[in-house]
Amino acid sequence: MKSHFSKKTFRAGLYAALIAGSCATMLAQAETSMERVERTKVLRVGVVNGATPYYHKSLITNEWSGFGPDFAKDLAAELHVDIKYVETTWGNAVLDLQANKIDVMFGMAPTPARKETVNFSKPIFQNTYTMVCKNGYPEKTWDQFNSPDSKISVDVGSSMDNFATSMLPKASMSRLESTSAATMALQSGRVDCQILVILLAQPLLKKVPTLGTIQVPTPVLAAPVSIGMQKEADTVFMDVMNKWVEKEQKSGEIRRIILDNMQKLAGVEPASFPASVKFE
Repeated sequence: MKSHFSKKTFRAGLYAALIAGSCATMLAQAETSMERVERTKVLRVGVVNGATPYYHKSLITNEWSGFGPDFAKDLAAELHVDIKYVETTWGNAVLDLQANKIDVMFGMAPTPARKETVNFSKPIFQNTYTMVCKNGYPEKTWDQFNSPDSKISVDVGSSMDNFATSMLPKASMSRLESTSAATMALQSGRVDCQILVILLAQPLLKKVPTLGTIQVPTPVLAAPVSIGMQKEADTVFMDVMNKWVEKEQKSGEIRRIILDNMQKLAGVEPASFPASVKFE
């Protein structure tokens, strides 16, 4: 009789625990991003080590700098909350948003595939597509680059690769595993040009000035760069992000942060950007 009572008690307790756990999960899921940030007074920001000038971690102080951290500081000040940096990778950022590990990820391209799983703000800035070509290579338009005679490298799966697929289907494209591998193909002469967005092309040529020259083919085209957020029906958090983006663009703060970090972290002077390049 005692044993039977113990089993019944155990089962009842287990059932109650399961119900409680289920309720806690449901409550956590019901909490919106805005509610969570307001409750915790913390904004969890994804950061990527080695992604200069977007993200840079000091080996001496372990402090973060770059576009992302500077944007995060301005946003956190606007929300009157603290910042918690959470290390991730470009490849894992979407998963970390889905897993509720981070609230925002600065610097994400809002591709159609990503839009299925995460929300995006309005573009923070536009990252102009360029060609880094070997010295002496003639200037071309995008239509002229779209030819079998154009030997071009790109890192597979990147926004530059997606751009090349749509804009340059006829070009002789070498799709390589990383940006550095695509650059090595240009250095070795296996290709004539590499597709890069301007904020990657400028630091590359600063580091390896003999690599070639930057072309900004016409028409000038750019990739939107946005804030990634968790997918949710409630739009309050997204509305707050969009209002912040609009305010920062209007004040010129976005441009200032980009140019300051390009100079500080990559040694690229503001005057070195081609006149055709715009960030808004």
